[in-house]
Amino acid sequence: MRAQRKEGLASRGSLPRKAPRRSSNEGGGSLRKARKVTSRRARFSPPGAATLAVHAGELRPAVAGAIAMPLWSSATYELGAAQRYDDIRYVRLNNTPNQEAVAAKLAALEGCEAALVLPSGTAAVSFALAALLRPGDHLLVQRGVYGGTRKVLEHLRATMGIEASYVEGERPETWAAALRPQTRAFYVASLTNPWLEIADHAAVVDFARRRALVSIVDNTMASPINFQPRLLGFDYVLHSASKYLNGHSDVVAGVIASSREAIERLRVFVNRAGVCLDPHACHLLQRGLKTLPLRMEAHNRSAAQLAARLERHPALRRLRYPGLASHPQAARAAALFRGFGGVLTFRLRSEAAAKAFVGRLRWAREAPGFGGAETLVCRPATSSHAGLSASLRRALEVGGEVVRLAVGLESSEDLIDDVLSALEA
Repeated sequence: MRAQRKEGLASRGSLPRKAPRRSSNEGGGSLRKARKVTSRRARFSPPGAATLAVHAGELRPAVAGAIAMPLWSSATYELGAAQRYDDIRYVRLNNTPNQEAVAAKLAALEGCEAALVLPSGTAAVSFALAALLRPGDHLLVQRGVYGGTRKVLEHLRATMGIEASYVEGERPETWAAALRPQTRAFYVASLTNPWLEIADHAAVVDFARRRALVSIVDNTMASPINFQPRLLGFDYVLHSASKYLNGHSDVVAGVIASSREAIERLRVFVNRAGVCLDPHACHLLQRGLKTLPLRMEAHNRSAAQLAARLERHPALRRLRYPGLASHPQAARAAALFRGFGGVLTFRLRSEAAAKAFVGRLRWAREAPGFGGAETLVCRPATSSHAGLSASLRRALEVGGEVVRLAVGLESSEDLIDDVLSALEA
């Protein structure tokens, strides 16, 4: 039965139960006592993020005793006792072992009941909005969202007549003026890309709830280690799993996390489009998630050290990092986030200076993206925001002189020396 097959996957905030052994070298009383203590602790102390990253979603009992999650490359499975079309075990129906296991781990890390994995972060944005909105609907969107999200919204406007009004996420007093009778949702980012602005997230949730709007947050830039939007009351949490979640620059994937009922409706909607994440990608993502807390600790620490060294550097016209007191929403960042991430954004005196700086770096590689082991550097005007018009880029202050630096896992001393040398050459 499908319900029986799912019992081995961790649910929200829980750990898989260990299968009882038939025999043990330890005394039975000692083993029972140890289990009783563990159970008692679990009731009073929920597992931490590092424990969930390792154990949530893992199959128990293990298949053939395997410690690592196996990879099931089968595209189809025996029918069993499936009662509905969407319960047939099939990769395209998003219910095979690797798909369900990684989704359970992601849901636990985000503090949600369930999650759905998709082939990219853009797919997560596209399907979440397409499933929740209808032709002619309207939504509020934080002004500084990722450039690719703006392209999705342009496409939805052209094909479905869904309109978006862009608002300042940190100015709640301006939101009501942007409402329309057709407004159905409010979409924000935990941190905007590239300028790392922080919306008043608690106010977003309250504003949406009082007006029966769906609240959606893209948590890619923060990660569930630094911020869990669901605990504030957001309805849907999205990710590009290609970034921090996977952490090795070798998987493209997306995530939608929410309530169990909401995710099941989304899964059926996505199934009709024939969209799924390949089990091999699921397997790599699940492996990457196990080290997410450790990697985020390193990203947070190294980026904070680099930001502190650059804060008063004369070559920079502006530096933005949420952990600095100079950040315009520094107090909000300190209240919301457990860490401030691995991304810094700054402006140099000219586009030529930015190009020269990027070219002089030794360890950082010029490429879009963030969250991997390697430090990456890019100019958003030629990467994440290249698809926007020049006038819109100017309005968003994303000119050719702007540099986004995504700190990796190298020695922080080496990275600081590299960046300072490139700035001062």
